[in-house]
Amino acid sequence: MNDQQFWKEENESVRERFTLSLERIGLMEQEETTPMPYRDYFRRTAAFIRDTAETFSLAESGRLRQLSLEELAGLNRRLYGDILPEHYEESYGNPSYAVRLLGAEYGPLLTYLYAELRGQIVFAHECRLTEMTILNELFIEIYNLFEEEELPAPERIRDAFFWFASDYSELIAEYRLREQVDPSLRFAKEIVAGMDAEDLRYLYFYGEYVSEEELAVARFLNGLPQETIDRMADTYTEGYRKGFEVTGRNLSAKGSVRLYYELGFERMVKKAMENFAALGLESILCRCGVWSMDKNPGGKGGYYGASANKQYEYDHRYDHAVYYQKAYTDRKQAVLASAYETYRDLCAAYAGPAAIETFGEAGFEPVNRPEAWALTEKQEKLALSVRSAAMQLMDRYIPEEETSFTIIAFPKPSIGEHFEEIFGEVIRVNTLDYELYKKVQQHIVDRLDQAEYVVVKGAGENHTDLRVSLHPLADPARQSNFENCVADVNIPLGEVFTSPVLAGTAGVLEVSCVYIGDFQFKNLRMEFADGMVTSYACDNFADAEHSRQLVRQMILKNHDTLPIGEFAIGTNTAAYAMAQKYGILDRLPILIVEKTGPHFAVGDTCYSRSEDTAVYNPDGKELIARDNERSILRREDPAVAYFNCHTDITIPYSEIGEIYGVTAAGEKLPVIEAGRFVVPGTELLNEALEELEE
Repeated sequence: MNDQQFWKEENESVRERFTLSLERIGLMEQEETTPMPYRDYFRRTAAFIRDTAETFSLAESGRLRQLSLEELAGLNRRLYGDILPEHYEESYGNPSYAVRLLGAEYGPLLTYLYAELRGQIVFAHECRLTEMTILNELFIEIYNLFEEEELPAPERIRDAFFWFASDYSELIAEYRLREQVDPSLRFAKEIVAGMDAEDLRYLYFYGEYVSEEELAVARFLNGLPQETIDRMADTYTEGYRKGFEVTGRNLSAKGSVRLYYELGFERMVKKAMENFAALGLESILCRCGVWSMDKNPGGKGGYYGASANKQYEYDHRYDHAVYYQKAYTDRKQAVLASAYETYRDLCAAYAGPAAIETFGEAGFEPVNRPEAWALTEKQEKLALSVRSAAMQLMDRYIPEEETSFTIIAFPKPSIGEHFEEIFGEVIRVNTLDYELYKKVQQHIVDRLDQAEYVVVKGAGENHTDLRVSLHPLADPARQSNFENCVADVNIPLGEVFTSPVLAGTAGVLEVSCVYIGDFQFKNLRMEFADGMVTSYACDNFADAEHSRQLVRQMILKNHDTLPIGEFAIGTNTAAYAMAQKYGILDRLPILIVEKTGPHFAVGDTCYSRSEDTAVYNPDGKELIARDNERSILRREDPAVAYFNCHTDITIPYSEIGEIYGVTAAGEKLPVIEAGRFVVPGTELLNEALEELEE
């Protein structure tokens, strides 16, 4: 059953409830049964719900797609207007404003409810009346509490949120899994298939916020020659195919692939879907999480529009703290296990994700609002154990060793006045000669395979000084420590990497500026002992503790410590030269930046959950550095072996003094000196760097 049929039947089963809820909410705009200042909150929120109900009516009747571009833009701005930066200081979506007007007890609770209700925008566009109905009923339940003679105890409100999340976890969690693995769901696929390059109205059909950025990207891509679109899509889908080939995994046994992209890239996505179909894969297009229980503070997990307000998203990233307790997580885990069993066949057919990332926006500098929800220490520990259990469950139905992925990135107009030139340069960087770089990188691998450990030192103000321990090679003629990574799962090409031995891996890692997700970290510093993080800091906030918390949340993913799961040397000097030429190094995503210098990943190794699958370099040697002292514990207790995260941190060439290996006999094996590659056979890599100085 496709999504149109599914929701049509669902809608009829709840239509009477929806109508009754809407009638009740409509009365709130005139009633005076709730005391001030809460009355204003309920009235304004009721008006928003009415707008989403009208949007649902437009979508269900088909009239939404008959509106003009100007009418659609006006509707989009009206639905998202309250949280736009220019209105946010007086929005109930702003925790600080909510607390200021509604008080410290009720403000945080009602701002959570307000944010959850904003999911009605996309539910209305997708005609998902069940979700809209249950949110309306929750809103009425809370309103009724405020109609009583005395104000409700905050715990009564919080209990209502808990039971809502628990009672509807089956509906929400099961459908979330389904939309991630079921190619028969066609809402977004039909938008892409029916797009008209001359008519940008399709961008508004998703229900996501649409800014001038998405419109500009769509206009630009829709104006490119077809051969350019083909080249972009072919690189992307061929990288996906190669990911299976180089790991010896069987793509022919799979039937679906999930695409991630930002609105505006539909023309490329459309061609990619055709390419995947030729590989025997049906495309899955699912939206990023909408419910608080589905959102991922660390990244995107589907297609998405512009952020109406990054501060709003930051303020609400931990809204699930309202109801997050063991009784809820036990319930959700049971529901999820049942859902995996229901969709067992779809899970088995799923080949993995293929992501199109974007970059170019200026670094986001969040404000830490004490009024926003945050996980307690107890909740953080619970979340880590729940995530570990969820990953084990997923690996049972979608084994890591049977899937692959690919990621590619392109700039947005916010990159600057040279956007079109930079876009062309990125295409060039993404399509460098696979075979040529494979040969060049093999020289680096051969040199490093002679080493017992590697030393990485910074230059100038960068005080990086790290020793990285390597696995001993029992049979150097047949074994290697470093993977020769070209353009498959991570596009563009250009790195050699390993999973270090933790014992003896120690020192300081510094980088002046690096993007991790949506956050630009300034003067990031981390210290390690025996491969584990021992301290960390950055300069994002004047308050050092706030800065530490940002690192803990976004890089350590709320763990007390993490191991170094990867050490790599990026070789894509062409990407680095492009960044320097246009002054955009601080705007590049980690996907490209990691190829422009040495990088370290904290968390799991690159081979997480597929360590027992043999991996070979192009020269036939087996990669033996697939485990470390933590991941090997999977044979005893997977819960302590994996951290379920892998966060890359790159030092650009300009901040590198030297990288060299050291043999067991103490011989120094230089790889980079004064920012230049010095291994014989790697001279090609210095050409782009030398051109910068001419």
